[in-house]
Amino acid sequence: MKFGKQFTSQMVPEWEEAYMNYNYLKTILKDIFIFRHHTPPPNPSPKNGKLLKRLSFYRAFSGLTNRVGNGNSRDNDDEVILVSEIHDQDYQTMFLRSSEEGAENELVFFKKLDDEFNKVIGFYKGKVDEVVMEAEELNKQMDALLALKEIRGHEEQPERDQIEMVSLEILNHVKINVAQESVLSAWKTIFDGTKSDLLFSKEELRTAYAKLKQAFVEFHRKLRILKSYSYLNQLAVSKIMKKYDKVTSRNASKAYLEMVKNSYLSQSDEVVKLMERVESAFITHFADANRSQGMSDLRPRARRDKHRVTFFVGSFFGCSLALVVAVILTIHARDLLKSAGRDQYMLNIFPLYSLFVYIVLHMLMYAANIYFWKRFRVNYPYIFGFKPNTELGYKEILLLSSALLLLTLAAVLSNLEMEMDERTQSFTTLTELVPLGLVTVVLLVMICPFNIMYHASRFFLIVNLWHCVCAPLYKVTFPDFFLGDQLTSQVQLLRTVEFYICYYGWGDFKKRSNTCDQSNVYEIFYILIAVIPYWFRCLQCIRQLFEQKDYGHAMNGLKYLSTIVAVVTRTIYVQKRGTAMRIIAASSSGVATIYNTYWDMVKDWGLLCKDSKNPWLRDKLILPNKSVYFVAMVMNVILRLAWMQTVLDFHEAPWLHRSAMIFIVACLEIVRRGLWNFFRVENEHLNNVGKFRAFKSVPLPFSYEDGDKDL
Repeated sequence: MKFGKQFTSQMVPEWEEAYMNYNYLKTILKDIFIFRHHTPPPNPSPKNGKLLKRLSFYRAFSGLTNRVGNGNSRDNDDEVILVSEIHDQDYQTMFLRSSEEGAENELVFFKKLDDEFNKVIGFYKGKVDEVVMEAEELNKQMDALLALKEIRGHEEQPERDQIEMVSLEILNHVKINVAQESVLSAWKTIFDGTKSDLLFSKEELRTAYAKLKQAFVEFHRKLRILKSYSYLNQLAVSKIMKKYDKVTSRNASKAYLEMVKNSYLSQSDEVVKLMERVESAFITHFADANRSQGMSDLRPRARRDKHRVTFFVGSFFGCSLALVVAVILTIHARDLLKSAGRDQYMLNIFPLYSLFVYIVLHMLMYAANIYFWKRFRVNYPYIFGFKPNTELGYKEILLLSSALLLLTLAAVLSNLEMEMDERTQSFTTLTELVPLGLVTVVLLVMICPFNIMYHASRFFLIVNLWHCVCAPLYKVTFPDFFLGDQLTSQVQLLRTVEFYICYYGWGDFKKRSNTCDQSNVYEIFYILIAVIPYWFRCLQCIRQLFEQKDYGHAMNGLKYLSTIVAVVTRTIYVQKRGTAMRIIAASSSGVATIYNTYWDMVKDWGLLCKDSKNPWLRDKLILPNKSVYFVAMVMNVILRLAWMQTVLDFHEAPWLHRSAMIFIVACLEIVRRGLWNFFRVENEHLNNVGKFRAFKSVPLPFSYEDGDKDL
């Protein structure tokens, strides 16, 4: 791999603009190369000959005055550049051959090189100052933890000596901020206020210990990245100067690299010393003096791709394709599309299996999102707050989705086969219970408490789902409202869950029939269950409004309220009909569509900026092809108009069953959401890049009781 690609691949995505612009410097060198190799050397004139002869005499004579340093003689006439420090860690290069023909490009090269190097030093120095301050804070946090452990040990062993006065002094104004955020704690905060006493329990001490351990791990990661940043940029300067010497046949790299060697970027040892101290403290206090265990926690190994995952993904999708062919042949053999029981099957069995298709399709879209996020270096693990080496890659998502697809198709085929075989006609009940059994398997896998089948990811999903359900009692993070938006695109899945309850709870599933549509309670819940995801997001917006005092969240909440009105009116129209209801449903849906489309493109994607460098897009883009953004905006509008089939009564087309139309529209919404996901996370990533945010903010467990200053 060439150094340019290696350099780019090892960058911190959020700091990309703070690195040396190696590719641009290579472009300048390319211009220098083209000029020097396509411009014929000038013919020496008589004057030039005399000048060269005079210079040769001067060089011979000036050798008497050359200074000798470190045993090496140096001809001043061979000097190409002179590097000087004009301000504190601000360097400027003087090109000594500016009178030569074609030197303009070389002047530009060194001017850009100086700008880039000074930019790197300034950024690095600022980050070093930040980590030094953070180290002081962690040091105070560690003092408080050790003092608390000392007090706790004294309480458990009264025969020990008296507690040191130092520990009491440290804890004089300290408060432990370790209360786990929960529904109960949220209500206590609302009605009773925050906890202000200095009492603590063994559980609180354990929580404080865990939080501080996490803070040390994240701080060590930050130090490693800073060290890598320094090394990579020094290496980039070395590589580009060697290329310059090769292109120009000069010897300028020695002088410039000598300056780099003596600069703050190379001479500063704060980061290395901090790393040594962090490792020593972590091993002593968080790894029971076990260096191997401590370094394993501080430097977790990167997860390797497993070939068996790729193998099983291919196998499962191959088997699924074979089952699709088998299902088609079975349907054709029985001529089910023209059979008398077609409507009965589409109304009762088809919705049961469509639930799994919604899940599989959403997972496939998410796998595609992950693939393209990784390809275009979008730091999605940081944005979602995944623990290191626990996030699922696109291959793992494909593995899970292909396995579920295989089970679903096998269930469909077994359902059809059991009805075809005369020997299994008596097992009608078992036939109808196949979808319910598959749902049970999926739920059991999802809530399995054992550390198998991506336990960390399953737990992460359940926790964020619980935060959505309990909105607005939890602080809203990016994964919370991102998942809430996913739920708004799975309204039909939630309605299918309601149908499962009705079909197996109150319907006569043994006869493959149901009376759900004839129940007023079912119709009411049919409306309410579609409103729930939008209501969750509205409550999350209210929580963000009160916390951040940003009225943009209020406008976002109104967006979800408008969607609730549209969903309710469309559902009532389908149930009750009537011209007036159709007009109301169409009007509310039109307003909600315009509102949502504007918010998608302008707020969530950050596009439609007419004064940007990329007209009607935004200043920074990740995708190299700008037309993709315009295609995505058009597709988003078209897919958002899928609701029109409801008010235009497309679901009553004779060539397509109503259940199939509902299924298609639901799938289109899932596809639209997958498209939205990519550009929403891309925009979030670019916001982080603009603020150089690349590290997780770990809440520290201790603070002063008055809250006016940090510990």
